[in-house]
Amino acid sequence: MLETAFTRREFVTSGLTLASAAVALPQFLHSTALGLPQAEPGASAIPGVPQDHILVVVQLSGGNDGLNTVVPYGEAAYYRARPGIAIAENRAIKLSGSTVGLHPALAPMADLYNEGLCSVIQGVGYPNPDRSHFKSMDIWHTADTSATGDGWLGRYFDSECCGFGKGESGQREANGKQNNPQIGIALGREAPLATKGRRSSAIAFESADLFRWTGQDADKSLADVYQAIANAGGSAPVVGNSGFLTRTALDAQISSATIRRAVAATARVAYPNSDLARQLQMVASMINAGLSTRVYYVSMGGFDTHAGQGGENGRHANLLGQFANAIRAFYNDLKTQRNDGRVMTMSFSEFGRRVGQNASQGTDHGTAAPMFLFGPMVKPGVLTAHPSMSDLDNGDLKYTVDFRSVYAGILSRWMKADSTKILEGAFESAPVLKNA
Repeated sequence: MLETAFTRREFVTSGLTLASAAVALPQFLHSTALGLPQAEPGASAIPGVPQDHILVVVQLSGGNDGLNTVVPYGEAAYYRARPGIAIAENRAIKLSGSTVGLHPALAPMADLYNEGLCSVIQGVGYPNPDRSHFKSMDIWHTADTSATGDGWLGRYFDSECCGFGKGESGQREANGKQNNPQIGIALGREAPLATKGRRSSAIAFESADLFRWTGQDADKSLADVYQAIANAGGSAPVVGNSGFLTRTALDAQISSATIRRAVAATARVAYPNSDLARQLQMVASMINAGLSTRVYYVSMGGFDTHAGQGGENGRHANLLGQFANAIRAFYNDLKTQRNDGRVMTMSFSEFGRRVGQNASQGTDHGTAAPMFLFGPMVKPGVLTAHPSMSDLDNGDLKYTVDFRSVYAGILSRWMKADSTKILEGAFESAPVLKNA
């Protein structure tokens, strides 16, 4: 039996990361792959769990300025605090049924709102907010205000998809859940903390043109493990650590080939020229190909607008325009595929900005900010009231919605998972779905 010092978690989090390159697949992997169980798109091995439901997470990194994104145009305090960068009332895109509007650069998103495909959740944050980018992002990723532990989506992967441990048969656990190596995909250099669980982690890659698992480059001992599996041929027993590593290598290689084929497909609709649009186009292609992936994770940076933020025009407006145009193209694509009803998209940023502008015509790190949900299944409209502009916490908005209640709503209502177990605490489940 193959001996290795690597744990299951180390192998999953390190060996399943994909990078630009290509590798020949040993013959025994080709032949053994034919015997792997292949789930039909949308099929579920677990009664009551809708595996055709997909969640796409869009991370806006840097701290998006929520006040200039969802504009409280009826508040005089807003204009007093931001004389140089506020969005004029006659320029904000009024949202029906509310007293707030969207930044004019978000016109494509306003169209989604008017079509009943967008939820606006205002005042989202958590107790005792932290203004460090890294600490606050870790809090959002772990769903824990101590910023420690596994990722919330990683815990979801663990709960819905089994790993293979010592002495296991490599087929199924007693709970009937089948391993799904493609359950989560993150587009980027590495999987974000949110997608790392105790036993499972999202596959991460930047380009699907050509890629392989990075064990051969990142750690020679991982390459040795893979080569030992390859040299063993089809006679290698699928038990213990050897069985887990064999099966993981198979899954990684098969997933890479499947993803390459999916992303190589011709685009169905036009996408704008931005990095976020490129990522979402890849996600749409993988959804169209029928991958068994439940969660896709994409990100967009640049929202740390300490200087030269601008109001209707400028850096922030350009960022919001890229975001809105990418989301609009994504849902146009999904509708063309007839997959739009399967895909909920959630966007968030680690914190908002200060209420008042600074001396550099920008905004500094703040607290509460809006979240957005997209898709035909979401409860449309502005779901929560805007935080008070007069009752502030040392110059910052006070949060009114704990972000974990939004997570709980998505997990329990859309993904049909046990949110209390996954979030490691009981949070009120936000009514994120229509008629909920």
